[in-house]
Order: sequence, then structure tokens, then C-alpha cells
Amino acid sequence: MIALDTPITAAPEQFTDPAAAVARLEALYRQSVEFLCTRFTQVMAKGAPAARIRAYYPEIRITTTTHAHVDSRLSFGHVPAPGTYAATITRPDLFRNYLKQQIGLLLDNHGVPVTVGPSTTPMPVHFAVANDAAIAVPQEGATQFVLRDIFDVPDLNTTNDDIVNGTYQPADGVGALAPFTAQRVDYSLARLSHYTATDPEHFQNHVLFTNYQFYVSAFEEYARAQLADPNSGYSSFVSTGNAEIFAPDEALEPAGKIPQMPAFHLKRPDGNGITLVNIGVGPSNAKTATDHIAVLRPHAWIMVGHCAGLRNTQALGDFVLAHAYLREDKVLDDDLPVWVPIPALAEIQVALEQAVAELTQLQGYDLKRVMRTGTVATLDNRNWELRDQRGPVQRLSQSRAIGLDMESGTIAANGYRFRVPYGTLLCVSDKPLHGELKLPGMASDFYKTQVSRHLNIGIRAMEILRTMPLERLHSRKLRSFDETPFL
Repeated sequence: MIALDTPITAAPEQFTDPAAAVARLEALYRQSVEFLCTRFTQVMAKGAPAARIRAYYPEIRITTTTHAHVDSRLSFGHVPAPGTYAATITRPDLFRNYLKQQIGLLLDNHGVPVTVGPSTTPMPVHFAVANDAAIAVPQEGATQFVLRDIFDVPDLNTTNDDIVNGTYQPADGVGALAPFTAQRVDYSLARLSHYTATDPEHFQNHVLFTNYQFYVSAFEEYARAQLADPNSGYSSFVSTGNAEIFAPDEALEPAGKIPQMPAFHLKRPDGNGITLVNIGVGPSNAKTATDHIAVLRPHAWIMVGHCAGLRNTQALGDFVLAHAYLREDKVLDDDLPVWVPIPALAEIQVALEQAVAELTQLQGYDLKRVMRTGTVATLDNRNWELRDQRGPVQRLSQSRAIGLDMESGTIAANGYRFRVPYGTLLCVSDKPLHGELKLPGMASDFYKTQVSRHLNIGIRAMEILRTMPLERLHSRKLRSFDETPFL
């Protein structure tokens, strides 16, 4: 039997107070992190020890024995059937409010305590030392010993999407309490910092995705205006490199290196501000961004990008509100088959339509002058127009598509997969089937007149959604047969 050097932990404890339960999770997590960081520093200085070094993620679990029904209107906050449910937890400090809320619902709905203690899932040293900027894990082969012989490293057996994909098989009859394991969350937190050049702590509960840099400038301009208003509720603005300003006239330090998908955050103290992510062009980036942001459990994400208008009656600058998606992006086919319908969510649709009405000053039937609701086709080929058009155009027509892009279907499908409320409001920037191509001069004029209004509509929709009760926004439409109790 391999000798282990592990931190001394107390026995699992039961809690009926959400705050106390989360405080215990934080203490256990901090103990494991500090232990691994200390031991790692010692090993790097003195060489390989005689015993394997291991610490564990904390865990929360609940056991219920009754078939009594809870409020049938709720889509989360209760177990689907009697039994034991557990989840490993990472960064409880980052998820403090979320955990308090989810644990509180379980306590209220089932009237039994939750148990907090160490899990049997080892914490990879890479994720532990990520909490200390002064420590870095060397690449394999850079040390005189094999790192994985001494410490645990990320394990794909517990770093996957089995739970959200519906393929998870409970071990020892213990069901999943949360949609992600601790290792899966840690992996995404690290990826978010890499791809967006901002720390996960800055991400807000309402996320806008765009595919053009022009929206970033407009977002910063909007953010500075909000910081100038003491009644706006916004407290700061964060740019790439974690540069943060608190007043409208403060300068932002230029990013040393532009990340692949830069993120910008207009923050509120309660986390209910707005994050804008420029995912660039293509379904691969759209999937990557949403794969990782999903672990933060946002309340909504909306795509506000540009699209090709497919109808002759559309004009440049018109809006497209997606109520269905033709998915030909292919990047999610293995996780979410194309035969799975991606429904429009009424709460998001109403918020977007209301926002368009407010900012255009058009109501009812007149709103159809600038906005059309219909199917958005998402492809993985930017130059689809250059192929024999008989096939693509026929499919687009049969699908009743009114707009075409390379990201919206992916973002909506991943929202459906991860149970994150989603929506799409696009702006027509070209009409390739009707001879209006996106050429430099036309594009410049279009951007000057439309970007700011389009972005403001997306922001206004998020402000509307922010006032909605979570149990209404996170509705049952996104939940499958046997869901995790945690949202």
C-alpha cells in the first residue's frame, strides 16, 4: 500500500444553516489548497519525498427518504426521488452566494440536514496552486522526478460532461447533486482565465456574446456612462488583463496580449451586472466559450452579433429575433444530437422584443418594420455562398430561415445542454443572396449607425431579465427527467 501524506481533516458534519455549511466547505477547501501549495513548494526545493502527497476536494451531500412532492412549479432546489445525492465542490468562495441559495432551497424543501466533509476525489496539484500566483507547476520532464508519481494531476474520468449530457452513471447508488464535478469546474475556471484574459471572479450573471470588436468599444462607452451615474447600480468596469476602473474618467491599462476571446465586465456588487465576450467568428469559439462559462451558472446568455439576411424584404440594420435554429455547425453533434429541438424561451423572447420596442420607439405591428422573428441557420462554413447554391439555398428555404451566422445555433444549443437560459438577437449586416455583400465601405457605415443601438438593446434585455425571479427565468423547459437538485 502506497504511503500517503494527507492533511488531517475532521469527520463530516451536518448543517441546517446554509451559511454555516458553506463556511465549512470553504474551510475544508482552504485546508486542502494550503496543504498542497506548502508541500509542492517543499518538494520543488528539496526533491521527491518518500510518500505520495494527496489532498481532497470537499463534498456536500443530502439524503432523503420520502416520496413527498415539493412545489411542482420549481425546476430546481429539490431531489427527483428519495436517495443520497452528492457533489464535490471547488472554489466555494467564488460560488458562495450560489451555494447558499441552492443549499437553502434543499433545506426548505426537504427538511433534512446536509452533510459537509472531505470527499474521496483527489485535488489535482495544478488546480490547487492556481490559487497562488507565486507558484507555477513546471511542465512534464522539467523536474528530476515524475510529477504524477508524487501529486495528483487532472483526471478525465472526473473532468467531463457526463452529468449535463445525461450519460452519468451513479457510483454506489449516489446521485449527482450538481451539474458539474469539482475537477470539471476547476478545468473551466483555468480555461476562462486563459481564453478571456480576465479572472472568473469578474464574470457577471448576465452574459452577452458578440462576434465583432466594434461592440467592445460601444460597451466600454456605455460602461463609462453608467459609472458616471451614481444611481446606475454598477460599481466598476473590467477589461482584459483584469484592468479595473471605478470612475468614468479613469484610464484602462492596455492589454499586453490580446486573448482569443476577450471578456469585459460591467459589474454590480451582487454579481448581477453584464459581461460581454467577443467570441470572434465560428462555432468552435462559440462552443469553447459557453463550455467554460456554463460552470459559473449564469442566469442568461444572449447572442448579439451580425448575420446575413436571407429575405429580400429585409434591410441592412434590421433585427432578427431567433425563435428556432437550423443547426449545421456540427461542433455539438456528439453531445447534443441534431434531432434534439432547441426551443425558444418565452422569458428571453419577451425581454428582447420589449427592449427592441423601447429603443426603437416602435410598438406592435410597426415593430415588424425593423425586426423579424424566425429561424436562424448556423453554419460552419463562412464562405458557403461560393459553393453550388442549389443545395444550401434549398435547405435554408425549406427551414424558413431568415438569418444565417456561425455562432447563434451553437450558443443556443449549449445553453439548452447546460440549462442556461439563452436567446439570440442578430443584426442584418449583409444580404449575399440579393447582391448586398459586406464590403469595407458599406460595413463602416453600417457599424457607425447600428452597433451602439444593437448593443443597448441587448443590455436593456438583460436589465429586464435581472428583475425576473430566478424560479421563473430558470424554468422547467430546460430540465430533463431526473435533474440535479442544484441549478
